[in-house]
Amino acid sequence: MPGLHVGSSAMPTRIKRYYGHKHLHFITFSCYGRRPLLDIPAARNVFVKVLAVMRQRYGFRLVGYVVMPDHVHFLMSEPPKGNPSIVLKASKQRISAELRDDMYRGWSIPLPLARARAEKTLPRFWQPRFYDFNVYTQGKTREKLEYMHANPVNRGLVKHPREWIWSSYLFYETGQQGVIQIDPVE
Repeated sequence: MPGLHVGSSAMPTRIKRYYGHKHLHFITFSCYGRRPLLDIPAARNVFVKVLAVMRQRYGFRLVGYVVMPDHVHFLMSEPPKGNPSIVLKASKQRISAELRDDMYRGWSIPLPLARARAEKTLPRFWQPRFYDFNVYTQGKTREKLEYMHANPVNRGLVKHPREWIWSSYLFYETGQQGVIQIDPVE
């Protein structure tokens, strides 16, 4: 099979990304081993704060997002300089560094993270790769937004998407900007 190492566990050797077409990108990335390292509100708040900083620094449009306990989804444009891979790398590094710093400042550490650190079984905070799906139609944009916003309900975290504040849902429901500016597409 092309792109796979023979005898490997079907891990692609090279992921093909499609940049430079002015598409939106539906990005998904996970905490290491899908551990719920963003399980407490303080950790999700750090994530949202850093996402807002990265949005300003790189100038990409953020159409939607949701921060879950063990993974994250964005719907974003390509930045004027660079690409989503560069944005993701910088964001993941900054978020994990800030979360480590905050843990040392004394706020409670999510139990899975505390256990993993104590057992020295957490070599990293994030999975090294991410999923990137090009979105270039209004229908697919709507589908991805609905999928993201339904994620907390489907996982049993809340009964309605409006209850999960770590997403862009409230912007689409009320039109009011939240912690992070949302750039809806027409």
